[in-house]
Amino acid sequence: MGLLDSIVSAVGAQNPQAAEQAALLPALIEQVKAYPGGLPGLIEQFQQGGLGDVIASWISSRQNLPVTPGQLGPVLGDDLVGKLAQGSGLDAASVLSNLSVMLPSLVDQATPNGQASVDAGLDGSLLSSLSSMLGRR
Repeated sequence: MGLLDSIVSAVGAQNPQAAEQAALLPALIEQVKAYPGGLPGLIEQFQQGGLGDVIASWISSRQNLPVTPGQLGPVLGDDLVGKLAQGSGLDAASVLSNLSVMLPSLVDQATPNGQASVDAGLDGSLLSSLSSMLGRR
């Protein structure tokens, strides 16, 4: 059992939603890295999907605007949501619900200088992101 599996198990016993988020995080990181253009490509998808103001707030030093699962579905698309569901073991509705909580913080952390690069630090800060996200119970 790897370190992340141990964390997921320990957290799951205390907080089922945090366990879902911990299970989703590695799949999310993998999909963002595989996404055409990486994180900047995903940001562009948000802008084209009508959520430019929302994602801009996550990148800037302003307060992060919320996003709903209903807003995320059309922007991310069925293919990406399906891959995230498959990679995390969650159903699509749970993926979108958890992403609505996770993405603002993760994008904010991956863009500390207000800019995203193709190899933005999502994977390099996995445990840091997981720790801060799970601390927001």
